[in-house]
Amino acid sequence: MEKLKEKLKDISKYHQIMSLMHWDLETGAPERSFEYASNTLGELSGKIYRMETSEEMGDLINKLTQKNEYDNLSENDKRIVDLVKKDYERYRKLPEEFVKELTKTTSNAQKYWVEARKNNDFSIFQPYLEKIVKMSIQQAEYLGYDGNRYDALLDMYEPGMKTKELKGIIEDLKIRLVDFVNDLTEKGTKPEEDFLFEKYDLNKQKEISIKVLELMSYNFKAGRLDVAAHPFTIRINPGDVRITTRYQEKDIRDSFFSTVHEGGHALYEQGISNEFVDTPLYDGASMGIHESQSRFWENILGRSYDFWKYFYPEMQKTFDQLKDVSVEDFYKAINIVEKSLIRVDADEVTYNLHVMLRFEIEEALINERIKVEDLPKIWNEKMKEYLDIVPENDSVGVLQDVHWAHGSFGYFPSYMLGNLFSAQFYHKMKEEIPDYDKMIRRGDFSSILNWLRSNIHKHGKKYEPNELLRKVTGEKLNVDYFMDYLKEKYSKVYKL
Repeated sequence: MEKLKEKLKDISKYHQIMSLMHWDLETGAPERSFEYASNTLGELSGKIYRMETSEEMGDLINKLTQKNEYDNLSENDKRIVDLVKKDYERYRKLPEEFVKELTKTTSNAQKYWVEARKNNDFSIFQPYLEKIVKMSIQQAEYLGYDGNRYDALLDMYEPGMKTKELKGIIEDLKIRLVDFVNDLTEKGTKPEEDFLFEKYDLNKQKEISIKVLELMSYNFKAGRLDVAAHPFTIRINPGDVRITTRYQEKDIRDSFFSTVHEGGHALYEQGISNEFVDTPLYDGASMGIHESQSRFWENILGRSYDFWKYFYPEMQKTFDQLKDVSVEDFYKAINIVEKSLIRVDADEVTYNLHVMLRFEIEEALINERIKVEDLPKIWNEKMKEYLDIVPENDSVGVLQDVHWAHGSFGYFPSYMLGNLFSAQFYHKMKEEIPDYDKMIRRGDFSSILNWLRSNIHKHGKKYEPNELLRKVTGEKLNVDYFMDYLKEKYSKVYKL
């Protein structure tokens, strides 16, 4: 087992280099560096591939999975062996040249996505996306699947989840969400929000971002805050988990909620048990579980009345524009429900509809039922179907997300699952922390963070997502918790 752990430690060092390079490419690397950096990333991914699929690695796995060896391992070591074996078998199915080419292609494609978005011209990005889709289909074929080709990609982000199960969840949720959105927008009273869009000083916004991260207990000695076009969190190493956000002068919400969202991801990364460092357990249980942490901090806590009862005086002190706006009016304004164009700006009620739309499109792309060249048209049709609005251009339509440029097909459902997981965790948390509401009003998040640390964070990837959910809440995924949470909160905001 020690030999395997030494190998994993070596692999971890290369991942650290790649993470640092990815962070650099997204936070200000000069334009001319992209091609060279993409080639280097391709070579590094090839190096990792060779290490993870070497005969020596295969021999170690074979030895450790022999019954007499395996039975004597600790529970954590058994899980490490299981995950290494799964990755080994998966990577062995992918030719090395394919892995290198995919990394190079996706690293390079990002700059064309940025250019296409800036110029509102899908055709700039189209040839690169066509190549990525083709390679993603090839990847799924190499990996193999039972039934739906999309399952092979979905499993990389949400282990154990199948397309069929996902479609069942969506079917249940879609009707209930669309009906509730219509009730709110047609029968409810929409709050005032104009004051959110005045001119807010960017430096002061940054000050608030730092203050709220400190309040959340994000460790700045083991991380930093930067700016990126598409906010993200990345772990460079166990002592370096970096956050990015973005600032808009005329929308105070964007930087605040992006920062809190990414802070939620970072707290998860900073809270994984140190005994798992340099092993596959030093990771989130799945992307859906990871999203549950960011969505909890951003929405369930960060958009709650109790939180703003505590934090709003800080906002009023920082921004003169808010001095005559009551905390009640501010709270209602940041919880407005509307059929909007941009996923990352969507409210809690409509957000999952944006995700469902993307899932439908990418599942159809991977199964070759639609073509990349038709994406702008299909996107607009789906927006009309789900949200009854049509984007005026591709920059606020099909080009708004970076995920497909990264080749992250199968990732989007994690956002929806994260919302569902977070509501279920929240329900359990409130049962176990009786003074939850009072603590938030005092700005004391220690019990909440401790609950998340001991129930979710510290376990890393020790459990499969469904296993972790059942362990923490005592039941499998239940959509009712999410819908109950939305109805209780938004019926009051909209005076239904």
